[in-house]
Amino acid sequence: MKKWHLVLCFVCFACSSIRVQYDYDKGTDFSNYATYNYYPDMQTGLSELDTKRLLKALDSVLLSRGIQFSEEADFLINIESREFRMPQGSTVGVGVGGGGRNVGGGVSIGLPLGQPNSEREIVFDFVDSQKDALFWQAVSESSFRENASPNTKEKLLREIVIKVFAKYPPKKAIK
Repeated sequence: MKKWHLVLCFVCFACSSIRVQYDYDKGTDFSNYATYNYYPDMQTGLSELDTKRLLKALDSVLLSRGIQFSEEADFLINIESREFRMPQGSTVGVGVGGGGRNVGGGVSIGLPLGQPNSEREIVFDFVDSQKDALFWQAVSESSFRENASPNTKEKLLREIVIKVFAKYPPKKAIK
């Protein structure tokens, strides 16, 4: 029974995984960035309430890393997102066929199972406020249900932010 419980937990967490890709300017000295602010005309692509939830999580994580919000910031944050649908991966094949004496034929139809998965991509850009140059970017992808409860959305957005900033600042490569 314990094995089934473990498998069920794994399946639930595997389906709701958060994937993150990072990119950054290798010549950047990240210790120069101690204060941040947001682009004033930022369009996140999220609802107003989800944007507030995301910014609250982001403020909390950055503060925990010693990075302060400031009107005269070292860098600006821009956040954009888009929703997309992943195609269904499972289909049921229905076939009809016949044959005999070296004569045969058949028809097969693939019927998709379930709804397409709704995914949300969120892009976090860090731009040097003096140079107006992008120096760090993270792109997250995860399942996102617009009709989820406020608590569920808040929890997911916080998990996204935590995973996105797990590798910020990037560790220096050993030469």
